[in-house]
Amino acid sequence: MISTLDNKDPLYSKIVDAVDCILKSKQFIAPIDLFISLSLLSKTDVDDWRFKRIPYLEKAIKCNLNKALRILELLKYYSIELQLKPSITVYMNHGKGAKSLLRFSKTGDKNIENAYSTHFVNTASKRLS
Repeated sequence: MISTLDNKDPLYSKIVDAVDCILKSKQFIAPIDLFISLSLLSKTDVDDWRFKRIPYLEKAIKCNLNKALRILELLKYYSIELQLKPSITVYMNHGKGAKSLLRFSKTGDKNIENAYSTHFVNTASKRLS
């Protein structure tokens, strides 16, 4: 659970800035977009993961797993503040052959997988600023 003091977390202001910037161009925030915006993940790595050249996304994230999970937690916290609606998104591999569900984590833990796959949608009729 996140305490009210978490907005003093040094990561929090970076996440707020990144989320606000992303929401200026589209109506939702995806954790992958946030990690890219924070320079902790590259678009090339995301493509490699989507084409199953990387077995799970956390392998490509350029921070330790505790920090990655903290970012996801703070994203959820800030999204609640913005009254964004959580929406779990299914990520399937790209390319030829049978489609399969992509993994975000090495363990495949359902809570971790859900944290990475939850987008937060601005259901308001106007853009957030």
